[in-house]
Amino acid sequence: QVQLVESGGGLVQPGGSLRLSCGASGSMRSVYAMGWYRQAPGKQRELVARIFIGGNSNYADSVKGRFTISRDNEKNTVYLQMNSLKPEDTAVYICNVKFYDGRSDAWGQGTQVTVSS
Repeated sequence: QVQLVESGGGLVQPGGSLRLSCGASGSMRSVYAMGWYRQAPGKQRELVARIFIGGNSNYADSVKGRFTISRDNEKNTVYLQMNSLKPEDTAVYICNVKFYDGRSDAWGQGTQVTVSS
């Protein structure tokens, strides 16, 4: 089993920045990708950013140029640097790990990000 613990959420004004962290413990072999999803009230969960084991990454169109995903392999931690935050970025941000050995995805509990003046 893999356990994920997120941190770094909070309340920030529009235009501000936050950095989310997601630390993973347990069997991290066969990891295919680590990433962040978000879910706002009344909306479906959506992929925000994902980084693959080889280092490539992809982003939702709505966050390109503002968010950056990175990973520290030694610490089994993935980060999401969020700049130029907008009110529409308000959501619960949830860490995700995908495996290529057939295991189900691992999910964190989520961390709230609120962008408001």
